Amino acid sequence: MIVRIAKILLVGALASYAFIVAYNNIVDYGSNYQFVRHVLSMDTTFPDNALIHRAITNERVWSKVYALIIAWEWLTSVLLVIGALALLIRLRAPAAIFNRAKVWAVAGLMAGFVLWFFGFLVVAGEYFAMWQSQTWNGQEAAFRLTMIILGVLIFVSLSESD
Repeated sequence: MIVRIAKILLVGALASYAFIVAYNNIVDYGSNYQFVRHVLSMDTTFPDNALIHRAITNERVWSKVYALIIAWEWLTSVLLVIGALALLIRLRAPAAIFNRAKVWAVAGLMAGFVLWFFGFLVVAGEYFAMWQSQTWNGQEAAFRLTMIILGVLIFVSLSESD
Protein backbone atom coordinates (compact mmCIF):
# COMPACT_ATOMS: atom_id res chain seq x y z
CA MET A 1 0.00 0.00 0.00
CA ILE A 2 2.83 2.42 0.80
CA VAL A 3 4.26 2.07 -2.72
CA ARG A 4 0.89 2.96 -4.23
CA ILE A 5 0.58 5.96 -1.95
CA ALA A 6 4.09 7.06 -2.90
CA LYS A 7 3.19 6.88 -6.59
CA ILE A 8 0.05 8.94 -6.05
CA LEU A 9 1.93 11.56 -4.02
CA LEU A 10 4.72 11.89 -6.57
CA VAL A 11 2.28 12.32 -9.44
CA GLY A 12 0.31 14.82 -7.35
CA ALA A 13 3.45 16.75 -6.47
CA LEU A 14 4.40 17.06 -10.15
CA ALA A 15 0.82 18.10 -10.96
CA SER A 16 1.19 20.86 -8.37
CA TYR A 17 4.49 21.93 -9.87
CA ALA A 18 3.12 22.12 -13.43
CA PHE A 19 0.05 24.00 -12.16
CA ILE A 20 2.14 26.58 -10.29
CA VAL A 21 4.47 27.07 -13.27
CA ALA A 22 1.52 27.60 -15.64
CA TYR A 23 -0.24 29.89 -13.16
CA ASN A 24 2.92 31.93 -12.57
CA ASN A 25 3.44 32.33 -16.31
CA ILE A 26 -0.01 33.86 -16.62
CA VAL A 27 0.09 36.04 -13.50
CA ASP A 28 3.67 37.19 -14.13
CA TYR A 29 3.46 36.95 -17.92
CA GLY A 30 6.26 39.39 -18.66
CA SER A 31 9.06 37.65 -16.79
CA ASN A 32 9.13 34.43 -18.76
CA TYR A 33 7.98 36.16 -21.93
CA GLN A 34 11.36 37.91 -21.82
CA PHE A 35 13.01 34.51 -21.49
CA VAL A 36 11.19 33.20 -24.59
CA ARG A 37 11.96 36.41 -26.50
CA HIS A 38 15.68 36.28 -25.78
CA VAL A 39 16.01 32.55 -26.49
CA LEU A 40 14.13 32.75 -29.79
CA SER A 41 15.88 35.92 -30.93
CA MET A 42 19.26 34.44 -29.93
CA ASP A 43 20.38 37.93 -28.94
CA THR A 44 22.52 36.74 -26.03
CA THR A 45 24.34 33.88 -27.78
CA PHE A 46 28.03 34.03 -28.66
CA PRO A 47 29.10 36.87 -30.97
CA ASP A 48 29.47 35.72 -34.59
CA ASN A 49 27.35 32.64 -33.83
CA ALA A 50 27.12 30.59 -37.05
CA LEU A 51 23.61 29.46 -36.04
CA ILE A 52 22.15 32.98 -35.78
CA HIS A 53 20.18 32.46 -39.01
CA ARG A 54 17.78 30.38 -36.88
CA ALA A 55 16.83 33.40 -34.79
CA ILE A 56 13.17 34.42 -34.69
CA THR A 57 12.63 38.14 -34.19
CA ASN A 58 8.90 38.30 -34.83
CA GLU A 59 7.00 39.34 -31.69
CA ARG A 60 3.87 37.46 -32.78
CA VAL A 61 5.84 34.24 -32.98
CA TRP A 62 7.29 34.89 -29.52
CA SER A 63 3.77 35.33 -28.15
CA LYS A 64 2.46 32.21 -29.88
CA VAL A 65 5.39 30.09 -28.67
CA TYR A 66 4.91 31.37 -25.12
CA ALA A 67 1.17 30.65 -25.31
CA LEU A 68 1.95 27.13 -26.51
CA ILE A 69 4.36 26.62 -23.59
CA ILE A 70 1.75 27.80 -21.08
CA ALA A 71 -0.96 25.63 -22.67
CA TRP A 72 1.37 22.62 -22.56
CA GLU A 73 2.10 23.30 -18.87
CA TRP A 74 -1.67 23.37 -18.19
CA LEU A 75 -2.12 20.16 -20.16
CA THR A 76 0.64 18.51 -18.14
CA SER A 77 -0.95 19.65 -14.90
CA VAL A 78 -4.45 18.48 -15.85
CA LEU A 79 -3.26 15.06 -17.02
CA LEU A 80 -1.25 14.61 -13.82
CA VAL A 81 -4.19 15.65 -11.63
CA ILE A 82 -6.44 13.17 -13.43
CA GLY A 83 -3.68 10.58 -13.10
CA ALA A 84 -3.27 11.10 -9.36
CA LEU A 85 -7.04 11.00 -8.82
CA ALA A 86 -7.42 7.88 -10.97
CA LEU A 87 -4.79 6.14 -8.88
CA LEU A 88 -6.21 7.41 -5.60
CA ILE A 89 -9.70 6.13 -6.48
CA ARG A 90 -8.17 2.71 -7.17
CA LEU A 91 -5.82 2.71 -4.20
CA ARG A 92 -7.30 -0.50 -2.76
CA ALA A 93 -8.23 -2.07 -6.09
CA PRO A 94 -6.63 -5.26 -7.39
CA ALA A 95 -3.21 -4.75 -8.99
CA ALA A 96 -4.47 -5.17 -12.56
CA ILE A 97 -7.00 -2.36 -12.10
CA PHE A 98 -4.49 -0.08 -10.37
CA ASN A 99 -1.96 -0.74 -13.15
CA ARG A 100 -4.47 0.16 -15.88
CA ALA A 101 -5.29 3.41 -14.06
CA LYS A 102 -1.70 4.58 -14.52
CA VAL A 103 -2.43 5.62 -18.11
CA TRP A 104 -3.34 9.20 -17.14
CA ALA A 105 -0.31 9.62 -14.92
CA VAL A 106 1.95 8.26 -17.64
CA ALA A 107 0.34 10.63 -20.17
CA GLY A 108 0.95 13.59 -17.85
CA LEU A 109 4.51 12.56 -17.15
CA MET A 110 5.17 12.18 -20.87
CA ALA A 111 3.64 15.61 -21.54
CA GLY A 112 6.00 17.13 -18.96
CA PHE A 113 8.96 15.22 -20.36
CA VAL A 114 8.17 16.41 -23.89
CA LEU A 115 7.91 20.03 -22.71
CA TRP A 116 11.03 20.20 -20.57
CA PHE A 117 13.25 17.78 -22.50
CA PHE A 118 12.22 18.34 -26.11
CA GLY A 119 11.03 21.94 -25.74
CA PHE A 120 13.70 23.32 -23.48
CA LEU A 121 16.73 21.06 -23.93
CA VAL A 122 16.40 20.10 -27.61
CA VAL A 123 14.63 23.06 -29.24
CA ALA A 124 15.65 25.97 -27.00
CA GLY A 125 18.92 24.52 -25.76
CA GLU A 126 20.37 23.17 -28.97
CA TYR A 127 18.40 24.52 -31.93
CA PHE A 128 18.31 28.09 -30.58
CA ALA A 129 21.69 27.67 -28.82
CA MET A 130 20.33 28.69 -25.41
CA TRP A 131 23.38 26.99 -23.90
CA GLN A 132 25.48 29.88 -25.19
CA SER A 133 23.61 32.48 -23.16
CA GLN A 134 24.97 33.55 -19.77
CA THR A 135 21.67 35.22 -18.84
CA TRP A 136 18.84 33.31 -20.56
CA ASN A 137 19.94 29.71 -20.12
CA GLY A 138 17.31 27.42 -18.63
CA GLN A 139 19.06 24.16 -19.40
CA GLU A 140 20.07 23.30 -15.84
CA ALA A 141 16.53 23.75 -14.52
CA ALA A 142 15.04 21.88 -17.49
CA PHE A 143 17.49 19.00 -17.06
CA ARG A 144 16.78 18.77 -13.34
CA LEU A 145 13.03 18.66 -13.95
CA THR A 146 13.39 16.20 -16.82
CA MET A 147 15.31 13.81 -14.56
CA ILE A 148 12.71 14.13 -11.80
CA ILE A 149 9.93 13.39 -14.27
CA LEU A 150 11.85 10.45 -15.74
CA GLY A 151 12.45 9.01 -12.27
CA VAL A 152 8.77 9.31 -11.38
CA LEU A 153 7.78 7.84 -14.75
CA ILE A 154 9.96 4.79 -14.14
CA PHE A 155 8.68 4.37 -10.58
CA VAL A 156 5.01 4.80 -11.53
CA SER A 157 5.40 2.40 -14.46
CA LEU A 158 6.62 -0.44 -12.25
CA SER A 159 3.82 -2.99 -12.09
CA GLU A 160 1.92 -3.64 -8.92
CA SER A 161 1.18 -7.15 -7.79
CA ASP A 162 -1.41 -8.48 -5.40
